[in-house]
Amino acid sequence: MRNTLLCLALLCLGAHAHAAVVPAPLFTNNAVLQRDKPVPVWGTADAGEKVTVTFAGQSLETTADAAGKWRVDLAALPANATPAELVIKGTNTITLVNILVGEVWIASGQSNMEWTVNATYDKAIDVPASANYPQIRHIKIKKTVSDTPASTVVVEKDTWQVAGPDTTGGFSAVGYYFALDVYRLLNVPVGIIGTNWGGTQIEPWISPATLAANPAFAVVGERWAKGVAEYPGRVKQYETDLAAWTAERDAAKTAGTPFAKKAPGKPGDPALSPQKPSALNNAMIHPLIPYALRGALWYQGESNAGRANEYSALLAALITDWRAQFAQGDFPFYWVQLANYQASPANEWPFLREAQTKTLSVPNTGQAVIVDIGDVRDIHPRNKKDVGRRLARLALARDYGFKTIIDSGPVFAKAEREGAGYRVSFAPSTSGLIAPLNELVGFELAGEDKVFKPATAVIEKDTVLVTSAEVTAPVAVRYAWRNAAQAGLFNKEGLPAVPFRTDTW
Repeated sequence: MRNTLLCLALLCLGAHAHAAVVPAPLFTNNAVLQRDKPVPVWGTADAGEKVTVTFAGQSLETTADAAGKWRVDLAALPANATPAELVIKGTNTITLVNILVGEVWIASGQSNMEWTVNATYDKAIDVPASANYPQIRHIKIKKTVSDTPASTVVVEKDTWQVAGPDTTGGFSAVGYYFALDVYRLLNVPVGIIGTNWGGTQIEPWISPATLAANPAFAVVGERWAKGVAEYPGRVKQYETDLAAWTAERDAAKTAGTPFAKKAPGKPGDPALSPQKPSALNNAMIHPLIPYALRGALWYQGESNAGRANEYSALLAALITDWRAQFAQGDFPFYWVQLANYQASPANEWPFLREAQTKTLSVPNTGQAVIVDIGDVRDIHPRNKKDVGRRLARLALARDYGFKTIIDSGPVFAKAEREGAGYRVSFAPSTSGLIAPLNELVGFELAGEDKVFKPATAVIEKDTVLVTSAEVTAPVAVRYAWRNAAQAGLFNKEGLPAVPFRTDTW
């Protein structure tokens, strides 16, 4: 009888726990909800359980479906800087506090997007000063992989973080500085959803359906399958190398001689790899749907630099893919072009930058060029403030009505042969050309031999005349076309010219 009663009590406890209404992980204290569009609120409960969501004078009721899922859509809300409560009631009641309504942006990509404010040049001043901006919020999605589209995510620190001296240092630096400029000009709350993973390629961030739909992307799966097939051999080779290393180490120890040789690295298990196609879309993008947002910020490409010929199509597919999944129209998607960095092998990065520029053909996209503020010795430049601010220029000019803000440096339009040189023209702009350095560096010319030589460049009104004593019969001109590019051409707002070339070599 005691055992029976105990079992019944445990069953009742389990049933009660299952019946508890649970909101999706993005709905926590301190959350920022998107203004001026319907706001989905969703979660889980017991099948058939009635759920009521109350916020800002609205009270909506629904019933959890057979799978225990529920969702309501709050009517569009105006920005609200006064914190409010979001109440979700089923058999239990959850009250979320300090909820704001404003602008929400996803910040995704690899390590330069993940890079925190604490690791920037400006941390000593900007982290303490962030106490003045409690309406800026950040939520960090835990790094996770999945073979199938996941229904939920894990949130680091379990909640949205309010900007302040104890929290801002852990925010995405690019995301924070973007939010700071947007907040200062709009005076509305800004929330950043940080979902990023250092070192990752673009393929893991694209959904399985999108990769499967385009025959051109078959190479992605084939490349991954090849790597998986080779994994057992790599493990076997690792074991052989480790045994040899251990023997060398033990022999040196016996002989009393120094031994500084590093142990061989164990190959990573493909099943756990964040590089698996679609693994991060499944785990770190899909579960965020359908959270209402304004747009997306993207800083990635370093890990794809060796395959620039694929990148533009993949980036365009990712943009279209995310827009389709969130079903909120062609929301703005802005990315950061690769910085200047002395990568190896030489001259792969210019072609990846070119692929990024080509993707501007996708509607409602923009690019922050930072070829002037990288660190040629460090793939993680510490100046993230200017990166975030250049992204903010795009949003402010294109999405928030600040039409007088210039959001791009000079953009190549055409190059015409003139005497022994080339005259380069740029897209019309209200901002003139300047060369803040002592000389206008970064231009190169090549003749029929396809060998590029440094060139002399001179600004003449809204054009640049490019010549070189070493190339008397030029057929092509390039600008900032190196891994660690020299950027000498800017507009009067201090934004660098977009790297370009006239050849197709």
